[in-house]
Amino acid sequence: MFTSSLIALLLTTLASSSSADQPAGKPLKVFILAGQSNMQGHAKIATFDYIGDDPATLPMLNEMVGTDGAPRTVKDTWISYLTQGRGTPNGEGFGKLSSGYGARTDPTSASDKIGPELTFGIYMQKSLKEPILIIKTAWGGKSLHTDFRPPSAGRYELSDADVASIVKRGGDLDEERAKRAAQSGVYYRLMMDHVKSVLKDIQRVYPDYDAKQGYEVAGFVWFQGWNDVVNSRVYPRRGQDGGYDKYSEWMAAFIRDVRKDLKSPAMPFVIGVLGVNGPIDNVSERYRSIHGTFREAMAAPASLPEFKGNVIAVRTAPFWDMPLDRIQKKREEVNQQKRRLQSQVKNGELTEEEAATQLAKVQAGLVSAEEEALWKRGASNAGYHYYGCAKTMAQIGRAFAEAVLEMQSNESKQD
Repeated sequence: MFTSSLIALLLTTLASSSSADQPAGKPLKVFILAGQSNMQGHAKIATFDYIGDDPATLPMLNEMVGTDGAPRTVKDTWISYLTQGRGTPNGEGFGKLSSGYGARTDPTSASDKIGPELTFGIYMQKSLKEPILIIKTAWGGKSLHTDFRPPSAGRYELSDADVASIVKRGGDLDEERAKRAAQSGVYYRLMMDHVKSVLKDIQRVYPDYDAKQGYEVAGFVWFQGWNDVVNSRVYPRRGQDGGYDKYSEWMAAFIRDVRKDLKSPAMPFVIGVLGVNGPIDNVSERYRSIHGTFREAMAAPASLPEFKGNVIAVRTAPFWDMPLDRIQKKREEVNQQKRRLQSQVKNGELTEEEAATQLAKVQAGLVSAEEEALWKRGASNAGYHYYGCAKTMAQIGRAFAEAVLEMQSNESKQD
C-alpha cells in the first residue's frame, strides 16, 4: 500500500522529470542571434525533405522532424524574436523554439520559414541538456556601416563617394548628413533595447525561469553582410586589398560595444561570414574579388589578439548548395533567352506564340524535368538568401552552435 508521503514523493519525482526547471544552482544560458535577412531566414519548411536526400545531412533532418515528418518543437528551448514584416512595424514572437521563427509577414505569428535559430537551438540543447533561451533580433536590408553601427564608432560620416553622388543628383548635403546621423545605430539600439527588455522579465518568455539562479549571456551570433558588400559608396575601393577595412574596424567595435553593454567582457562571439555563391571560385569573375575581400574583412576581427579564443568566424560558403546552384545557372540562361525572345516579339520579329514555342524548346534543352523537380524540393528563394534552402540554413545554424560550444569548452579548460 502506498503511503501519502510515498505518493507525494512519486508525484514530485514525476513533475521534476517532465518539467524544464533550471539545473540547481546553474544560471539560465542565454544566446543572442542578430543580423539582417539571412539571420531572419528565408528557407521554407517545404524544403526540409531535401535535407534527407544526402546521407550526410539525413541525421540532421531527423533532429528537425518527428517520425511523422512534422517539424519538432525543441525540448527545453525558448525564443524571443524581434523583427519586422514587409510594411509592418516591429513586433515580437516568442515561445518554445520550433520552425516558423524565420522571416515573417506578421512579426508576432509563425511563418513557413526558418533561419539559423532552429538548428542552433537543437544542437545547443543536445550538448547542454538544460533549458536555454534564444533572443533573436533581425531585420532585412540592414547594414553594419549605418543601421547596426556600434556606438563607439560614432555617427556615420559621408564618404567622398557619398558626397559626389549627392551633389550629382542635386541633393542637400546638410540634409543628407543629418539624415545619416539620425539613422546611425538605430538597429543596434533596437537590438540592445530588446535584449535588455527580455532579460528584465525572462519569465514572460520562459515561465519556469528561476530568478534566484539568474542567467548567463553565454554567446552571441552575428550573421549579416549583404548591405555592406554591395555598397560602393561606403566602400569605394571594394574588391581591392583593404577595400573593406572599415567593415573590420566597425565589426571589432561592435563586438566590444555589445560585450560592454551586456556586461559580458569575454562572451563567446560568432561572426557568420557571408558565403553567398559558395566557394570563391564559383563566384562570377566580375564579383569574385569583391566577395573575396569582403569575406576576409568580415572574418578579420577573429584574428585580433584581444579576441583570441572568444571570437570565431564561421565561413558559410561551404554550406552553399552546389546541385541547386548548377540548376540555377541553367535557369538564368533560360531567363536570358526569354528576355531576348520578348524583345523580338516587341520588335515584331516574332509572334507571342512563336516565342513561347521557342522558349519551351530552350527550357527543355537546358533544364530537365528531374532538375526542375529537384529545384522545387530544395529551393524557395533567391541566391542572396542561399536559395531559401533549408539544408543550407540548417547546416549554418549547427555550425554556429558548434562554434559557441568550442569557445565554451576552451573557456572551461582555462578555468
